[in-house]
Amino acid sequence: MSSWRSWHRPLVIFSAAMAVMALVSAVGLVVDDRVLVGAPIWAKPFKFAVSFVAYCMTLAWMLTRLTRGQRTGRWAGHVVVLTSLTEMVLITVQVVRGRRSHFNTATPFDTALWSAMGQTVAVLWAATLVIAVLLLRSRIADRATALAVRGGLLIALAGAGLGFLMGGPSEGQRAARNLDTADVIGAHSVGVPDGGPAMPLTGWSTTGGDLRAPHFVGMHALQLLPLLLIALPLLAPRFAPLRDAGVRLRLVRVAVGGYAALLALITWQALRGQPLVHPDGLTLAAAGAVLAAVVCATWSALRTAVPDRPSPRTADDKEPAV
Repeated sequence: MSSWRSWHRPLVIFSAAMAVMALVSAVGLVVDDRVLVGAPIWAKPFKFAVSFVAYCMTLAWMLTRLTRGQRTGRWAGHVVVLTSLTEMVLITVQVVRGRRSHFNTATPFDTALWSAMGQTVAVLWAATLVIAVLLLRSRIADRATALAVRGGLLIALAGAGLGFLMGGPSEGQRAARNLDTADVIGAHSVGVPDGGPAMPLTGWSTTGGDLRAPHFVGMHALQLLPLLLIALPLLAPRFAPLRDAGVRLRLVRVAVGGYAALLALITWQALRGQPLVHPDGLTLAAAGAVLAAVVCATWSALRTAVPDRPSPRTADDKEPAV
């Protein structure tokens, strides 16, 4: 494993800054009692800061895996830092002003900030795509590591891309037919207005679909799939099949496929206007099928471990007497 000193330094420094921002936002949650769209006003910068810590630190590590295009990768990392910083500054400015940052078109200034946020997110996504392409072209010796890194990054790109679905007018906003004068265009929720009953911590709707759920799950494949590579060697001393490199590769394949299926499932659920915590029978049946497939594939991967081969016979070995 590469030394942390070789990691992309601007990404590491920005992650440290976001850790400080998370602490500042946590203090804001305690001392500032303002509520915006049904949530504490400092909840958004807190969640974004924590997410950026994980996102940028993971990218800083992944860039050390490049065997070609290192210079392009470094510049893509610089772009990620710049766009992420811009995003956080704009969110914080709106918090200080007591205004919502996302979907806000109430005034020309609010509209300009929201437009700038949309553009920075698009550039951030494109920079991450560049890193993904470079990693797909790089030669990573360990096949399980290569699959976890590439699979995690591609699923994260899909999850991040789901954020663009939130920027368009919702069904209710289109029905109102006043988009030219609307104060808000876009929504997190599907089928219900933003700001209604919500899950604790996440703030995801409990009365309608919420695109933040698949957005969150997809983006954090970036961390969770590579973490599987850390967990498997730790379990290997206690579980013999995990000592086999082929078994580890097959388990990572199962994890990538299962994670992609989970993302598709909860995206489908959200787009149907269904709360994550209140699935209907069809959603439960689909979830059961995904779970059964993952369990069967995991069992198959573990059973196909290469058995230990007996040591070759030496000259000192003697045939037993008949």
